Formats: sequence, structure tokens, C-alpha cells
Amino acid sequence: MRHPLLSFFFLAPVGFLVGCVLLTPAARQPDESAWEIRMRASAAAYERGDYGEAERLVTQGLREAEGWGADDLRVAIALNNLAEIHRTRGRYDEAGPLYRRSLAIRQRKLGKDHPDVGIVINNLALLAKARGDYGESEMLQRRALAIFERSLGPDHPRVALVLDNLAAVLRIQDRPAEAEPLYRRSLAIWEKTLGPEHPDFAISINNLAVVYQAQGRYAEAEPLFKRSLAILEKSPGPSHPGVGRTLNNLGELYQAQGRFEEAEPCFKRSLGILETSLGPNHPEVALVLNNLASLRQAQGHSAEAESLFRRALAIREAVLPKDHPDIEVSRLNYAVLLESMGRTEEAARLRKGTRPTSGSRVPPGN
Repeated sequence: MRHPLLSFFFLAPVGFLVGCVLLTPAARQPDESAWEIRMRASAAAYERGDYGEAERLVTQGLREAEGWGADDLRVAIALNNLAEIHRTRGRYDEAGPLYRRSLAIRQRKLGKDHPDVGIVINNLALLAKARGDYGESEMLQRRALAIFERSLGPDHPRVALVLDNLAAVLRIQDRPAEAEPLYRRSLAIWEKTLGPEHPDFAISINNLAVVYQAQGRYAEAEPLFKRSLAILEKSPGPSHPGVGRTLNNLGELYQAQGRFEEAEPCFKRSLGILETSLGPNHPEVALVLNNLASLRQAQGHSAEAESLFRRALAIREAVLPKDHPDIEVSRLNYAVLLESMGRTEEAARLRKGTRPTSGSRVPPGN
């Protein structure tokens, strides 16, 4: 049985906002500029993957903003940004209440169709996707897309971001024919507004390549992955999580073609980047562990594959909701390995906790 690998989709957060989006009050507070500087610094730390520093600065900014009143828009900005850090670091239970509180403030102060409301709806959709609730994620993405298209126009960069995110959710639900035109539209917007060397353009290239790969169009996917990787290694840099994600996807492409010697260094470098930037127990680390385990199994290294599958499963069971499809993926992959090693009783115990699947297909993950 062949175990399908799992691809990363770049789910670009629309809403890591800084002070420049605030409505400037008629009379400035003497300490407002310091708050804005702190929030800008936190955004810069987030973009370079320094999530610990970003969290420290945003937490300080939230405490300051709450001094201006519980319904102040600066509170909503800080809540959204802190939630985004938690989501990125896999702390889903902590992120949800912060997003919802930010959304409530913005709806009260700005109205339900304001683009800043769309930002938080988009980010809630990313959280739903991370938790495996793909139907909820799709519904929220479509709602955010409608807000942005009405308020900002059809060719705005925020529209492109949500198109990417919606396409990713469709692809996860095995709807590539619906996803591909959304990615193409997103690419056209990025190229027009930011140019072909911008990191967000690279993200869309990566995502379109994932669709091509799923359709077996490997010759079309490979140059897109490589182009995306080259752009991201220049900016935001070679140690950024985005580079790790693209390396994972390129490794998967190589493995699908039987190019194991090329796949292995991609997976190993991806794993190193994501462990360093996101932490060793992040769900994205588990994804790459799963992929590397599948590769080592295919290469005949069963003992090493078992260790990797076991670690991926442990991470997912610790940080994901109990019914998340990625847990099922890990259990099934590990069970198939154990069966190939003659350890059928252990495999049966793993399979007992899995839902029935269609044939040998493992449900898609992240």
C-alpha cells in the first residue's frame, strides 16, 4: 500500500496588523507612538519567524491598549495579532477566544462589512482549517472574500490572499478543479500589484504547484516549487518557515517520482528549519516527520521509519483535536508499517482507533 504524503499549503494570514491601520484620534496621546513602534516591531519579528519575540511585544501592546478601553480598536488589533502568533505556533485553543474577541470589537465599532472585519474572519477560517474543520473554514473564507471584493475591489492584495486560502481548503477536500482557477487569479493579482519576486507571489506559486502535483503534472509542478523556493530564500530568508514548507513539498514531489536521493535532503532540511522556527512539537513538524518516515520506509529503513512515525503521531495526539484527520493519517501509516514488519497485533490496536477509509487512500492533512 502506498501512503500518500501530505503537502503544506501556505495559508497567508491577512491580519497581522500594526499601528498604521488605526484611525488616528483627533488628539494624539503622548504614548501612542511608542505603542505603534512596539506593534511594528512585533510584526517584523513575526515576519522573520521570531515568534517568541513577536509574542512578547504583542502581549505588552495588548496590556497598553486595554488602558485606552476594552472596546478600543487597538485592543482588537493586539488581540488578533496575539491570536495569529498562537495559531502559527499550534496553540489553537488559545487562539480562538482571542480572534473572537477581536472580531466582536471590530463588528461593534466598524460594522459587519468593514475590511478589518474580513481580516479576522479570514484568520478564524485558518484556525478552523488547522483544527480540521474544513467546511467551517470554507464558509468563513467565502465570507471574507465577499467582504474584501465589495470593500476593496476585485484586484486588491487581500483578495489574492483569501483566494489562496480558499483554494487551499478546496484542495484539501479533493476539489482541485475548483482550486486551480482561484490560484491562477491570485497569481495574476500578486504579479500586478507586487511583482514576480515578492514572497506572496512565491506562496501562490507553491500552492499552484501543489495542485499540479496532486494531478500528476510533475513536470509543471517542479519548476514552480523551485522558483518559489528561490524567491523565499532571498526574502524572508533561508531559515524562515516558508522555506521549510516549500522544501517539504519539493521533497514530496521527488518521492512521488521515485527520486528518493533528491527527496531525503529536502525533507531533512525542512524538518530542521521548522523545528527551529516553530518548535519541536508543532503540527507542521509532525507533517514533515510523517513524510520523512514514509520515505525511509520506501528505502527499506523500517526501524528509522517507525521512530519517525511514532514521533509524528505523538505530536498530533498531543496538540490536535481528537477527531482531527491528521491523527488518523499517522495511525494508519504507522499501522501499515507495523504490518509490514509482522507486528500485526500492534497494528490492529492502532487501526482500531481509525475511521474507515476508502481503499488505501489516506484522508488529506495540512
